[in-house]
Amino acid sequence: MAAHLVSTDDVERTISAFTKLDQRGDKVKMNKLAQCLQKEQPFLLQHAAAVRTEHNDTVGEAAVFYATLVWAMFDRGQAGTLPQITAQNLADADKVVTEQLATVEGLADKPVHERVAPKLAEMQPHIYKKLAELIEEDVKEAAMAPETANAIIKPTQVVIEAFDAAMSGRRKGVQQGTVTAGDKPGRNDPCTCGSGKKFKKCHGAS
Repeated sequence: MAAHLVSTDDVERTISAFTKLDQRGDKVKMNKLAQCLQKEQPFLLQHAAAVRTEHNDTVGEAAVFYATLVWAMFDRGQAGTLPQITAQNLADADKVVTEQLATVEGLADKPVHERVAPKLAEMQPHIYKKLAELIEEDVKEAAMAPETANAIIKPTQVVIEAFDAAMSGRRKGVQQGTVTAGDKPGRNDPCTCGSGKKFKKCHGAS
């Protein structure tokens, strides 16, 4: 079991908070949330935004939303700030998820929301259960195309694995406030916010 098991309560309270924000259309709080994520987890956003580059804006937005949701679930039960997930954390997590998914027989024949790695789901069962519920509901209600769901379900599992590994100490992230210059995106790299602009023309303009 994970050293930091996200509880059902943390998962449900996160969903409730996001639902209220969406229903109220509270753009101020939404922007504050986005700014907080940009500051604390730039590589997480970069990872999610890469899906936009590979697919399209709609898929990219869905990937960013689900990555943000996972971050919020891990963050809710914490007294302090979560470790910052680095590019290496995410690359290692991608390798783990890829290897685990390769062991699932008949993966492509399963409904999209069931295309998960069972061994990884055992480590964060409450997050995985909610992930499956949300994706199944979004597809059923045509809020998300099956193709979009299929494109984001693996990247979302990568985010879960990256945070789980950082929180459990298997692959440590960077403590907030200790990021080195080498960990920051280059001026000519894509901005981590997913805008598609170069970092120097976006959040690195200052």
